[in-house]
Amino acid sequence: MSYLIRRIAVILIIILPLFTNTDCKKQKKCGCGKDVLFSFTNEPCTVYFNESGTSMTLQTVGDPYSNYTFCNPVEMFPKVDKLKSGDELMVSGHVYWDCSYVWQSSNQSYQTSLYKIYNIQVTDIYLDMYGKK
Repeated sequence: MSYLIRRIAVILIIILPLFTNTDCKKQKKCGCGKDVLFSFTNEPCTVYFNESGTSMTLQTVGDPYSNYTFCNPVEMFPKVDKLKSGDELMVSGHVYWDCSYVWQSSNQSYQTSLYKIYNIQVTDIYLDMYGKK
């Protein structure tokens, strides 16, 4: 009887993987305009920028360990040029992997799980004045 049970177990071990999902999952491409990881809709963020508006980054209020670099800083700068760098603003947009982060994390044996770098294509940004834009 135990011989029969072992034989059935071996057959199941061989056959079961054939019926499981063995599809390869495509890795998301990095860079602005490639594969969207997720999107923000009116997400409270701390936005940092230089005086000329050529460099803009943000950190979400809920995740201070991740950094987001704007894909379109020159386009969004007129909306924030009268504000201070470091103000909390409401941001909407599409988020992508940053290519340098993907390359560096793939070449390290120890990958940090908290600190991540993304690119964001911002579609709207404004100062939240108690529900008024």
